[in-house]
Amino acid sequence: MKTLLRNIGLLVSGDLRRPVLDADSLVLRDGVITGVGRALDEDADTVIDCRGTTVMPGLIDSHVHPVFGDFTPRQRTMDFLDSGMNGGVTTAISAGEVHLPGRPKDIVGLKALAIVAAKAYASFRPGGVKVEAGAPILELGLTEADFKEMAAAGVKLVGEIGLGSVKTGKDAAPMVRWAKAHGMTVTIHTGGPSIAGSSPIDADVVLEAQPHVVGHINGGTTSMSPAEIDRLVATDMALEIVQCGNARTALHTLRRAREARATERIIVGNDAPSGTGVIPLGVLRTLSLLAALGELPPAEAVACATGNTARVYRLNRGLVAEGREADLVVCDAPAGSVARDAMSALSAGDLPGISMVLIDGKITLGRSRNTPPAARAAEVVKGAGPAGAGH
Repeated sequence: MKTLLRNIGLLVSGDLRRPVLDADSLVLRDGVITGVGRALDEDADTVIDCRGTTVMPGLIDSHVHPVFGDFTPRQRTMDFLDSGMNGGVTTAISAGEVHLPGRPKDIVGLKALAIVAAKAYASFRPGGVKVEAGAPILELGLTEADFKEMAAAGVKLVGEIGLGSVKTGKDAAPMVRWAKAHGMTVTIHTGGPSIAGSSPIDADVVLEAQPHVVGHINGGTTSMSPAEIDRLVATDMALEIVQCGNARTALHTLRRAREARATERIIVGNDAPSGTGVIPLGVLRTLSLLAALGELPPAEAVACATGNTARVYRLNRGLVAEGREADLVVCDAPAGSVARDAMSALSAGDLPGISMVLIDGKITLGRSRNTPPAARAAEVVKGAGPAGAGH
């Protein structure tokens, strides 16, 4: 199956080193990007006229809390991941299935939950969204053999350290080492407690534990102090900025990371569902915050929510490049905006209007039901698209 996207006005790469590409066409074959260039005119099963609008990689939400079947009992909400796809999210990464009613905290139970979540979401894509799930919440009593068992069963993540009985750097450090040895990517909670039984986590705990990702460095929802944030910016850990956090310290983190030439370590997530709610446009809103108020070039902001996160989690997506999975968003300035295109909309503080989303090269969405309407909309001129494509 071959798809051609033509008449692209702005092609955003997801790569901080080269955030905008000199190209106006993409060729996708069997779910993978196979051609990036100008005036490509290959014979294709599906042809999409982007009508001078922006194409960028599908957004990767680095921090969600899913439960089986795409629902969140905490907010009594169904289909929240499909709704996020209407906000340009094509991949969501679990920071722990913490809202499962009766979540088991014994060693056998927590392993079982992580394994079944990983396996269930490997076979289930709500709204087409790729969910990287199965992120155990660490409890005292876990051994290296337990991490080996989970990894062998397909568990690739460790959920937020601090949401279970492992609350100190001393307790966390050996478990982090075991998780890393077995190929897992580890996130730690930071800031004040977020759910019953969780604990505040400061920079000292993070530095002793040495995870891969400083979870919601700007608070989820209560933030660490700017001084503690500065200590973590000075490390080599990924710095996760979330929508359901503190906007002031989000911008502080961005400033300090740019001063340290460490923008490549910023990743972006929602941290939802949470007490703040479910925010389908949360990743887009955070990109607008970073671009409009943080004055980060908008294509670089997109890289923080695509290529940067893909690198941290070792995913073959998040970049517009040959050989990468063809997860793409076609968007433009929203109707009525002062902006001329999707990127200048972010800089102006507006949210782009999404007119099409593709996951593995297949059109999963025409006009988004959640973003404002795009001033110009992509159109399928050959082949079939979903209801609403190009309208």
